[in-house]
Amino acid sequence: MPRNDALAAAAAYFDDGRFRADLQRRVALRTESDTGAPGPALGAYLTDELTPALEALGFACEQFPNPEAGGGPFLVARRIEDAALPTVLSYGHGDVVSGQDAQWDEGLGPWRLEVRGERWYGRGTADNKGQHSINLGGLAAALAARGGRLGCNVTWLIETGEEAGSPGLHALCREQAETLRADLLLACDGPRVSAARPTVFLGSRGAVNFSLRLKARARGYHSGNWGGVLMNPAIVLSHAIASLVDAHGRMQVDGLLPPPMPAAVRAALADIAIGGDPDDPELDAGWGEPGLSPAERLMAWNTIEVLALDAGSPQRPVNAIPPRAAAHCQLRFVVGTPVDDLGRIVRAHLDARGFEAVEVEVARTGAATRLDLGNPWVAWCQASIEASCGQRPDLIPNLAGSLPNDAFADLLGLPTLWVPHSYPACAQHAPNEHLLAPLAREGLQIMAGLYWDLGEAGSAPWRSGALAAEAVS
Repeated sequence: MPRNDALAAAAAYFDDGRFRADLQRRVALRTESDTGAPGPALGAYLTDELTPALEALGFACEQFPNPEAGGGPFLVARRIEDAALPTVLSYGHGDVVSGQDAQWDEGLGPWRLEVRGERWYGRGTADNKGQHSINLGGLAAALAARGGRLGCNVTWLIETGEEAGSPGLHALCREQAETLRADLLLACDGPRVSAARPTVFLGSRGAVNFSLRLKARARGYHSGNWGGVLMNPAIVLSHAIASLVDAHGRMQVDGLLPPPMPAAVRAALADIAIGGDPDDPELDAGWGEPGLSPAERLMAWNTIEVLALDAGSPQRPVNAIPPRAAAHCQLRFVVGTPVDDLGRIVRAHLDARGFEAVEVEVARTGAATRLDLGNPWVAWCQASIEASCGQRPDLIPNLAGSLPNDAFADLLGLPTLWVPHSYPACAQHAPNEHLLAPLAREGLQIMAGLYWDLGEAGSAPWRSGALAAEAVS
């Protein structure tokens, strides 16, 4: 069958070493974006790596400067077979987090691909260079099996600032809405639920960072001479935090709780197991919202986390009452949470409990999104993946982490399908980041099957109806 030819071509791309060679070059480019000073490697990644690869597949490529000062550039690549055909938009990011060079295990490093058994080490192997390289390889395999004509149009959008919060992405999507006009987003990022099975997710939880600060006085005072008569801001702030989240991780701010969980979401998560792989942490029994499964707590509920605490001198404590304290917190939230009102809600909550002196500062926000589980694209995607690898994929209503999916779902109005090729213990954002070779090979075949099925007459549920047979002949 021609579809099987596409899967075979994708596997051959992995088996003969071409995928490894491509990824090795891409990992070697130091495309850090979270250092505060994006460097020339970001543009070089688009110009020297991705543009030639996309042009070889028939794409017309254009690089756009970032609408926000200091942000990395964007690449938009379009392959138009027929203006009357529907279009799929694919997305990836060429930037990575800081290399943390000195913290990698002996013999490993962030800027070279090191293969040890099934693990391919290097910064970006999992997030996101390896993943969008898999999608490009799957697309190339489908095109080759179809004789160079896919049967639909394809647009690629590659950004170079996702790890810095995607500056300029939403502005670009507004400014280039016509250029990016499509009928579906098919993209990759984040991990599978488990290395053992493919995953499809339909959006992501949002995230908003906020800080609590309390300044008592201009300087510290000796704890022996003044302890007991001077307010300690670290103690007060710890009680303010405890009023937001109790000792078992349960949120105490009613205004920031999620709306009732939809029955379809609960059903989708009913058989999803969290953790259990060799490198996964052991789940803490009794932590989080009672009455929910671990999958529901992680993907269908809201959580407040304390990311960092600051008071005194932790590296060298001294006998002084600290003059100030700060807690840097984060709310992870699902669709329907009134996150735009977070500052007012937290302010009112603290005031009602006597913490009027604690300042609340809200930082950046990433929106929550979730495609309707009844959307016909969902069942189509599950069926395609199962046909390619023989396993029904785990269906996740939304990723537990955050992605700029609202740029595609809300601004561009697209149904969004995400098919990740990493796994939870990949050390993403940490030293020893790696890609699992079996997942990469399987991912190439999954993507080849998905791109093949997008161009198959009567297969994909395009908004305008099934592709006409004559349009793909």
